[in-house]
Amino acid sequence: MVNKEWIRNIFKTSKPIIGMIHLLPLPGSAFYDGDFYKILKQAVNEAKVLEKAGVDGLQVENMWDHPYLKDKHIGHETTASLTVATYEVINQVGIPVGVNCHLNGNIQAMAAAVASGAKWIRAFELVNAYISNAGIIEASAPFLMRYRRLIGGDDIKILGDVLVKHGSHFITSDRDIGEQAHDIEAVKGDAVIVTGGSTGQKPSVEDINAVKNAVSIPIFVGSGLTSENINEFISIIDGAIVGSEFKEDGKWQNSVSYERAKKFMDIVKPKRD
Repeated sequence: MVNKEWIRNIFKTSKPIIGMIHLLPLPGSAFYDGDFYKILKQAVNEAKVLEKAGVDGLQVENMWDHPYLKDKHIGHETTASLTVATYEVINQVGIPVGVNCHLNGNIQAMAAAVASGAKWIRAFELVNAYISNAGIIEASAPFLMRYRRLIGGDDIKILGDVLVKHGSHFITSDRDIGEQAHDIEAVKGDAVIVTGGSTGQKPSVEDINAVKNAVSIPIFVGSGLTSENINEFISIIDGAIVGSEFKEDGKWQNSVSYERAKKFMDIVKPKRD
């Protein structure tokens, strides 16, 4: 029996849809333009648009900080900036907010969540390892779970990706997706995120069902859901994180679209309790 109580406690609904707040390049990143106020203004404006469109939660992340640093090299300036932006969003909307720090900066995200009042973090590689275009990304759970306890973040949920997008998983290819999803549950992750191979690409129904058969924690889809395909997935998932579909022309680099987000949510809402 899947424990979904925490989902309803945070989102006040079943099958929550989380919209993305893609922060402009932060201080210390390669493309930061020196205007931090502009970053905050855009983040708050897009958060309000998504809230008005009916999404159930928001996830703040440093999407524009590419090329991404690996977790051990992410600077304090990134953690501080991510914290401030998340705090600003939380104080301007009435829906719950989470944090994601690229690339696998889960210690940094946890720190930002505790300081800002966020309710969850997304962890790309909680267990095992994969090859990203930044190099080898290793499991964060051994440190992250201790750090969460150390700084008083026990109430902050951790949503862990299995075979996360934008990477090669050949080094763990002798273990199937169900086994690796079970690893997330075994380290006390609160949910498993299933994605396609890249941003905007949906996962397979077969992968979702394989994960469902392997774990007893909630399953979220983390990429590729659209107004055209959501009916294919809504009955077999416990929630979703949606980025590209809520942007103009369905491209993550563009501004948030109220019309696209509202259309999606109008499809979802009648299909859940």
